Amino acid sequence: MKRLFRSGVMALTAAAVALAFSSTARAEVPSWCGPKKATLALLDGFGGNSWRLVTAASGKQEASLCPSITRFEYADGQGNTQKAISDIKSMAARGIDALVVFGDAGPAVLPALTEVYKAGKVVVPYRVDVGGKAGRNYTVFIGSSFKNDGENWGKWIKAILPNGGNLLFLSGPAGNSQGLDELAGLKSVLDDKYKFLNPAPFDVTNWDPSLTQQVLTAEIAKNPKIDVIVSDFGPSLVGALPVFKKFNRSIPALATSDGNSLGCFWIDNHKENPDFKLFTVATGNDNVRLAIDWAVAEVTGGKLPSEQIFKAPVFENSVTGQPHPVQCRRDLPGAIYLSAKLSPEEQAKAVNK
Repeated sequence: MKRLFRSGVMALTAAAVALAFSSTARAEVPSWCGPKKATLALLDGFGGNSWRLVTAASGKQEASLCPSITRFEYADGQGNTQKAISDIKSMAARGIDALVVFGDAGPAVLPALTEVYKAGKVVVPYRVDVGGKAGRNYTVFIGSSFKNDGENWGKWIKAILPNGGNLLFLSGPAGNSQGLDELAGLKSVLDDKYKFLNPAPFDVTNWDPSLTQQVLTAEIAKNPKIDVIVSDFGPSLVGALPVFKKFNRSIPALATSDGNSLGCFWIDNHKENPDFKLFTVATGNDNVRLAIDWAVAEVTGGKLPSEQIFKAPVFENSVTGQPHPVQCRRDLPGAIYLSAKLSPEEQAKAVNK
């Protein structure tokens, strides 16, 4: 029970489904929930961090809103492409009607998705581009507008630095499409007055806190003036930002994604760091909800959602306080995301299992 969502496969029994969905009977059934009874599975290529645990719990909660879903299952590919492929085929073989898939391995999982789709299953990959085409290889792809995140960061940077400045952009693995799309969004807003100090297209961190600290330390030593850091996973910076103090420098402005640990860090440190302004977009756990809505609508005969792209809203702005000032829940784990629709308390349960 320590890591419910990391155990490989999780199934809700009929009794558990009835309990989980008991409140749904009293609530209005969403339009995307049709009358046809069906089963659904959520599959991660990798489920072993807090973001995935919160996202999986969010997906389970969304599915519970539809009483027509009689069984929900979850599988964690554990970062192993072959296991992720096996999970997809296994879920279909066990009679699951609809599969929502975070295809971490990208096009490597496309043949498996195509196979189960052609066998008559509803297949909805989301967030990571797996290649192929809707209607041929899967039912529909539900994306995320990372370019929109870059545009929001760029607009904020222009507001706090109207005369330009030096930027450092950190993303995940080399060549990842999320970072490239975010950069496109940034550059659509920022002109040549804004200089990117990092190697093109971004500093590679693999979204790993220890590597992020190494990268940031090297950049601070190399660049005497950094006005803004842009990062697409804010919590990974919490352990790295104190490096500025070792160089007797203020932490600069930060445009990133939210996390409880990051919000608490800002509250603890911004008074001693006069340049440390913070702007976040929602980390995107709720991308899974849109994918679940589509899968449920397709498999139960509900009304199809109007959107196929998830746009993360702006969350925190330490300068204007709009739409929210910086958030911090010290009574809960740092590894939760207060921008998510799932309640902070439910997130805490998910990450502590």
